[in-house]
Parts: sequence; C-alpha cells; structure tokens
Amino acid sequence: MYSKFRCLALACLVLTLGPVAQAQSGELSAGQLAALKLKLSRIAELPPVESARTTPIPGLIELKVGNQVVYTDANGDYLIEGQMLEVKSQRNLTEERLDEINKVDFASLPFKDAIVWKNGTGKRRLVVFADPNCGYCKHLEKELQQIKDVTVYTFMIPILGEDSKVKLDNIWCVKDRTQAWRDWMLSGTPPAKSFGMCASPGQRNAALSQKLRVQGTPAMFFEDGSRLASAAPAATIEQRLNRATAKIGG
Repeated sequence: MYSKFRCLALACLVLTLGPVAQAQSGELSAGQLAALKLKLSRIAELPPVESARTTPIPGLIELKVGNQVVYTDANGDYLIEGQMLEVKSQRNLTEERLDEINKVDFASLPFKDAIVWKNGTGKRRLVVFADPNCGYCKHLEKELQQIKDVTVYTFMIPILGEDSKVKLDNIWCVKDRTQAWRDWMLSGTPPAKSFGMCASPGQRNAALSQKLRVQGTPAMFFEDGSRLASAAPAATIEQRLNRATAKIGG
C-alpha cells in the first residue's frame, strides 16, 4: 500500500515502544489521536487517519486509514504496514480487524441490480462484484460452480474500459441475462448486441462499489458483512460461507 514506508511485520516484535494511556474501549483519547494525526500528516501518500486504538502489543497503535489498517508507535515516529499474527492461536488479527472495519449491511444491498443464480437449495448467499473482462473474475466464476447450496448475486461493474461497459449492457439486456453471463464467463461465448435497447445498472453498480470501497475485481461479500477482496479457490469460499452462516445463526 505505502511501499515507501513498508516494513516487515516482524519489525513489530523488535521495535521498542513506549507505554500508551488507554481508554477502556481501547480507543486513544482525542488529544492522543490529534497528535498522531498531526505528525503523520507529513506523509502525503497516507490517507487521513480516521481512528486509532491500542493493540495487544504494548505501545503499538492501530490506525484506520480508509478501509485499511496500518500501525504506528506511541509517538508516531514509525509507520508499519503488515499482518499481525497471534502466535499461540495463529489468528490473523489484522485480517479480523479488516473484516470488522469493512463490514457491510448485506441485507440492504440492491439485489435487483445483480445477476442471480443458485446451486442446490441456495440457502447460503454470496455477493460478487465483477467486470466482464476480468480474467480473475472468470476464474472465480468457475470456482463458484463447485459450491453447493448457494445463491450468487453478481454486480457487474465496468472498471476495465469501454468494452467492459458494452459487454455489461449487452449481458444485462438479453432475455436471460444469467445465461448470457455464464456463457461469457465460463465458455467465452460473447453476448448478443443489445444496441442500447434497455437501461443497465452499470452506473448504479459502479457508484455502489465506490461506496463500499471496492478497489478491484473480483470482490466478494458474505452474509455476515465480511468481504474477500480477491479471487479464491472453492474450498476457501466454502469456509467463508460456513463462517458467515454460523455468525448469523443460520
């Protein structure tokens, strides 16, 4: 992310950090936050610091910047980008925090603007943001075919140029848009030309993706509000679906 300031996560274990006064919630006081914001504002590439809180490592501070987290010391003298792992449990604390920060209200998503298909009972639900010309999205689509009892909502967004917009419109405007999508993504059969005969949700989907801070395709969202911002094998997606189901009590 900020390669100029990147260091290995191992550095977290060797930095000598001073103690930090901690509020009960783990959030820093307003004064501490303001001081860190002022000091770190020297880094032009760093998005504005939105919040700061303590971590399990004494003196190491977590900063929320946009939809990401980075770490700093109590004085704001060092900036660390990396993954924080708890050795005993092997939990990825950074990943867990990102899930929390980037959680979405799944039920409020405008599913009417998505292409929908299901396997089996369809009782588990998954949202995918994809560009019709995205190679990783095509690979993901093939992986998704292996998953049982799932309903997939695909929000098409044209991030790879004008041809993506044309394909998006053509796919949406045919009688069976789900089949057109699968024919293109799985078999490479191009959709029939629509000649602009219907209004596609491309612009609305693009606006939605920006609101949700989708920074590339594919991106997946699960019913518990968590996201996975990359393609993944079927086994990984299955695990995330099961985890989401357990969290929502399904």
